[in-house]
Amino acid sequence: MRLDRPAPLPAASFLQLMWLASPALPVGGFSYSEGLESAIENAGLDSETAVGDWLLDQLHITQARGDMALIAKALGAWRRDDLLHVKELNDWVLHTRETSELRLQTEQMGRSMADWLRNQHQGDEAIMPAIHHLAALPPTYPVAFALAASTTQAPVRDVLLAYAFGWAENMVQAALKSMQLGQSAGQRILARLAGAIPAAADHAAGLMDSERQAFSPMLAILSAQHETQYSRLFRS
Repeated sequence: MRLDRPAPLPAASFLQLMWLASPALPVGGFSYSEGLESAIENAGLDSETAVGDWLLDQLHITQARGDMALIAKALGAWRRDDLLHVKELNDWVLHTRETSELRLQTEQMGRSMADWLRNQHQGDEAIMPAIHHLAALPPTYPVAFALAASTTQAPVRDVLLAYAFGWAENMVQAALKSMQLGQSAGQRILARLAGAIPAAADHAAGLMDSERQAFSPMLAILSAQHETQYSRLFRS
């Protein structure tokens, strides 16, 4: 029996998602550890296993329930040209960042993504109004990422997979720079995250707006401690 399979993602859209997931994307993600540097200093993350467990918790608790769920909604809002909903989602990000560092991160990366989009789509009258609207919000990174992904033909799940893998790569690199972990250990941590990302993406895509959460008090404490940490490499 032949089973029907989903049509493959067009090459241009697939490559665009790879581009958006790349740590080389000039939005500044490499300069943030999202509390990981503080956790290494203050919460006893002293091994490959401990770091991997902590990042898996962040994937499921903060990313899947928060930013990934929001990206799923923002992607549809951009594609429908529902700018009111876009603003509501952007406001939610701004209002739920629990420390100044985390808010500055999403604002800086959002602005950088808006600038990148403006540069990439010069002369494209179809997308420029949305880019101008994004820049005027002011933008947050999840909402800006959703606009960038909305120009592809990728379904929600593929967009979330790309976003989450880009986040995972940045976080693993932050761990490698913050403590004595070798490249092989980093790859094993990344493999653990990659194995968990599909389920996290499915969970995020299924959440309603009313089910989205931004509640991670220990991460907020670590982020606040990072603001006055004596020696640090990262901006968060």
